[in-house]
Amino acid sequence: MKNTLMILGILILFVVSSCGEISQNKNTQGQNILEIHNTNDKIMESFFCDTVYVPIYSEIYSETKDTKFRLTATLSIRNTSMHDSIYISTIDYYNTTGKLVRKYLNSNISLKPLETIDYVIEEKDNTGGTGANFVIIWSAEATDLKPIFQGVMISTHGQQGVSYITNGISINKNHKK
Repeated sequence: MKNTLMILGILILFVVSSCGEISQNKNTQGQNILEIHNTNDKIMESFFCDTVYVPIYSEIYSETKDTKFRLTATLSIRNTSMHDSIYISTIDYYNTTGKLVRKYLNSNISLKPLETIDYVIEEKDNTGGTGANFVIIWSAEATDLKPIFQGVMISTHGQQGVSYITNGISINKNHKK
């Protein structure tokens, strides 16, 4: 009986200690991937600047308008340039009603040539809803860069699986931040 209670206590301690919130921005080394890309040495006001809208679905309708299927959604930002960096000043997540849910950046970040950064909206996080989106403001010294902004959604439940992508679109090109 004493051993059973001790084992039960250890299991409860293990479960409770493993329930702490894990930052989705952290890589496998525990570094915040947004912070290690931090750049305060560039004056972005004189750069080419663009605002991109990326549709994200944290859930979709299934069977009826009252039944929703939750998805894991990944925002993927890819610098396609082989020579130039891009600079990102804003990554904001909005819900279906257009309300700001979360701001992901406190300072500007840079992506080196051919570098990618991802941000994951976990399947259990349905704060965005069926019409969620990201708004990203990025800039570069060169005007001919074409980074890729995509939403990748996926989920599986039993035998059912869903996966698809959405592409970002420019909604305010060449403005000055």
